[in-house]
Amino acid sequence: MARKTKEDMQQTRRDIINAARNVFSERGVSRTSLEQIAAAAGVTRGAVYWHFENKAQLFVALRDDVAMPLMDVLEAALQVDAGSDPLGAIECFLMTYVERLESDLTTRQTLEVLINKCEYTGELGEALKCVMRRSHDLSERLHIAYQKAAEKGCLREGLAPDAMARDTYAFLFGLVRLWIVDREDNEFRTSARDMIRTHIAMRRA
Repeated sequence: MARKTKEDMQQTRRDIINAARNVFSERGVSRTSLEQIAAAAGVTRGAVYWHFENKAQLFVALRDDVAMPLMDVLEAALQVDAGSDPLGAIECFLMTYVERLESDLTTRQTLEVLINKCEYTGELGEALKCVMRRSHDLSERLHIAYQKAAEKGCLREGLAPDAMARDTYAFLFGLVRLWIVDREDNEFRTSARDMIRTHIAMRRA
């Protein structure tokens, strides 16, 4: 019975996150209340507070719901041996990110909420600090990959691994943002893979 109760609680948490994603996407984060999320999830307001102290905490959980699996993809790509290609691993991760945007509605909807449906003010100001701290983890992992590339002689001479990690992080953030808003011309959506290949090729020795 205890196991079933734990599973039920996990499912309720999942239902709340899914409901928040849908309501945030429709109304925007600032105009959404926990009561509206509870109603959309089919639970009580108290159930929402059982899992999340406030909207900011729920917002961070929503972000982590997509970001953590993508971090796992990067972690797997960067588990390289002595004969592998660290720059290729970075390229693989960037390609996978775009593939998730294209094929996974949850990823696409969540990133659209983060980019277009949220004002990072008030209580969400603290949420932004948490998001940025976790984004720093991505930059650190990229730094490790670029350092390995430099050690193997794959990285073009004169390029610093830490600067390249920051540059790739900024490139990814900009590409995702442009991909999300590119609904009419479709320029960035169709050229995203070529942009990634060029981004990595320019760094190769």
